[in-house]
Amino acid sequence: MSTLYIVATPIGNLKDITLRALEILKSADLILAEDTRVTSKLLARYDIQKPLKSYHEHSGEKTYLGIKNALEQGQNIALVTDAGTPGIADPAGKLIQFIRQNLPETKIIPIPGPSALITALSVAGIPTNRFTFLGYPPHKKGRQTFFARLAEIKIRPIIFYESRYRLQKALENLAVVFSLEKEVIVASELTKMFEDIFQGNIEEAKKYFTGKKGKGEFVIIVP
Repeated sequence: MSTLYIVATPIGNLKDITLRALEILKSADLILAEDTRVTSKLLARYDIQKPLKSYHEHSGEKTYLGIKNALEQGQNIALVTDAGTPGIADPAGKLIQFIRQNLPETKIIPIPGPSALITALSVAGIPTNRFTFLGYPPHKKGRQTFFARLAEIKIRPIIFYESRYRLQKALENLAVVFSLEKEVIVASELTKMFEDIFQGNIEEAKKYFTGKKGKGEFVIIVP
């Protein structure tokens, strides 16, 4: 029986990978990666030499059938994302659903590890027994609706991801929905050299995240 391993990888610091994740990557017959260039750096760091193929949001039917064929041949496959846990704001769920529907005998095993969402919440200093996670806001269509509905969400804090290209726009959107005085927590470059955890109001955040501080990947928490 073949196995599909869902392997969490570091969100920044490569030392954050678990011993179990390394064991799985070393023993897998094939590694599926969101961006093979990113994953190649991780594998090189730990001297892991395994076949590497791309699986991402835009993968088509040929990719899915290729993965199915490999599992049918008895190969054990490890699925990783660029950073963090596959399936969290990531298309891994589509592949898992496909495999469960077409190869129900395949074992699907999670190999837990880093997640930007949980990492940011762990240092937020606010109650986190319940929260609402929304992934990435739409880039264009549906973006205004996404932010307008935040005020209706009762389960707090609200957490979402945002890229460097839309951080300022996201803060502006939040200010429209709440106000410039609304407190937020913004975590950037988690576990990396320039890790930064900001806590203050939206107006202060807009001023703070300019220039070099406005670069990176961001986790935004609205208490």
